[in-house]
Amino acid sequence: MSDRILLVDDHEVILEGIRTLVERSGREWRICGLAHNGWEGVEMARVLKPGVIVLDIGMPVMNGIDAARAIVKENERSKILLFSMHDSARVEREAREAGARGLVVKSQAARNLIRAIDTILAGNTFFRGPSGDDSSESPPQRKKTGSGTHDRSLLS
Repeated sequence: MSDRILLVDDHEVILEGIRTLVERSGREWRICGLAHNGWEGVEMARVLKPGVIVLDIGMPVMNGIDAARAIVKENERSKILLFSMHDSARVEREAREAGARGLVVKSQAARNLIRAIDTILAGNTFFRGPSGDDSSESPPQRKKTGSGTHDRSLLS
C-alpha cells in the first residue's frame, strides 16, 4: 500500500512543483488531495487521513502553524511537514511547538523535500536536515555571525 500525501499551499505553482517532485521520486506515494489554505487543509486532513501532510506556513484564512496545531489536536500521530520561505530559528521553534515532524525551506525543496518525507515516514524528524534522534523540544542554538539577520516578523 502506498503512503498518501496531502499538499496544502495557496500557490498553484508550488502545489504543482511539489506534486512533480513526489511523482518523480520513484516512491510508492500518492497525492490524495490539494488544499489552498490552512482551513481547507484541516478539513481535508480530517476526511482523507493522509500519511503525510505537506503544509505551507504562510497562507490565507488560516496559516500553516495554526493548521498544524488543529490537525495535531485531532490526531496527535499526524505527520506534518511544514514548508516555508523563511529559514530561521523562530520558524523552526514554532513548527516544533505546533507538532510538526519536520520543516523544509522552499529554496531547498528540490534537495530536501523527498528526504524529509522519507525521514518522517520512518518515524523521525527533519529539522535542518534528517535527524533520527532529534527529539528535543527546542531547536539547536545558532551561532551568531556578523553577516546576517533574520526576519523576526514572519507570521505577522
